[in-house]
Amino acid sequence: MRIAVHDYAGHLFQFGLSDALARRGHEVAHFYFAGDVGPKGSGDVGAGGQPPTLSVHPISIDLPYTKANFFQRQAGDVRYGRAASAAITAFRPDVVISGNTPLDAQDQIRRAAERADAAFVFWMQDCISAAIERLLSDRWLGAGKAVGAYYRRKERRILQASDATVLISEDFRSLIERFDVPAESLFVIENWGALDSLPLVPKSNDWARTHGLSDRFVFMYSGTLALKHNPERLWALAESFKHDPEVAVVLAASGVSLDALRARNATGDLPNLILLPLQSAADFPAALGTADVLVALLEDDAGEFSVPSKVLSYLCAGRPVLLSAPAANLSSRMVLRAGAGLVAAANDQESFLAEAHRLRGDAALRTRLGEAGRRYAEDTFDIASVADRFEAAFDVAVRRRRQRIGG
Repeated sequence: MRIAVHDYAGHLFQFGLSDALARRGHEVAHFYFAGDVGPKGSGDVGAGGQPPTLSVHPISIDLPYTKANFFQRQAGDVRYGRAASAAITAFRPDVVISGNTPLDAQDQIRRAAERADAAFVFWMQDCISAAIERLLSDRWLGAGKAVGAYYRRKERRILQASDATVLISEDFRSLIERFDVPAESLFVIENWGALDSLPLVPKSNDWARTHGLSDRFVFMYSGTLALKHNPERLWALAESFKHDPEVAVVLAASGVSLDALRARNATGDLPNLILLPLQSAADFPAALGTADVLVALLEDDAGEFSVPSKVLSYLCAGRPVLLSAPAANLSSRMVLRAGAGLVAAANDQESFLAEAHRLRGDAALRTRLGEAGRRYAEDTFDIASVADRFEAAFDVAVRRRRQRIGG
């Protein structure tokens, strides 16, 4: 088949799927938004370099893009949807799978796939309308509630018109029951870590030395720090260790919550709080390797519609995970299932800090948890079986598209 894989964010592990599908003989084009802040994966992800049947297409728009202003972001999403639809249509795909995509853009991509007689697979990484409803319901003197309802209707229309839907967690099934999506079109395929792109790296490495961290105990948060991540946890973490000169709390991140922390620390009250930009794909393994403990966060009311994928990279890195998240969230269950870290309830800062101090003081525990996480990643993140499941979803999507056309 000719498969268009569209991942708005350009994450490492989605590139791994494109690479695996291309090595099976499919003609694969991988599309992503070049203007989205964050490390991008590489097309050269497999042994022996990029396969000849894989092409990589970064998409840009001629408009400054920001996530800080809702209306500016919406305008950018609409513009991006047009550009992505045009690029994907030019590839002439048999099937399009699209994930991590704002709904204004996702709607256009799905319509473009339909016009091209291509099957469309909605890859639900987050239930976006639920997130919008939570974030906007109390804003703009009640108008935010109407905006949330608008996006709920839009996400429902896209899902109902999709030929198949891939959920990253069984937990999402209950969320989309309200959308009346046919059960036979639903597939649950959990995300995975890009194991081949995340080798184990020793703490003493060039990246650590460049940033003056090779001789310090490092709690590291890596990735987006958005509204669904409570920055107070990270501030409190740095504050609780401010009298320990060996400890650094490092944020290699971007997002509105990071901006809030930067403003709060403008006077340098917490010199052990080190704020760095998101790292490139080339530097990412060494950055994670610099950490003694890797930190992840998810707010309590975000647990139903989101799963922090950074935890999967953390498992590959072979470092213990300190997670603040709802107990029922897939990320919490996975960390505990793997024996890879310590988990505190999202609203329990006292327990979060207690677990942090426990990890700081117990090197044997850190080693045991980190090794368990890497072992879990090696045993679980099998790209061949992942590709099998996506091929099954594509087959169903193509069959349903043909039935719709025939009907």
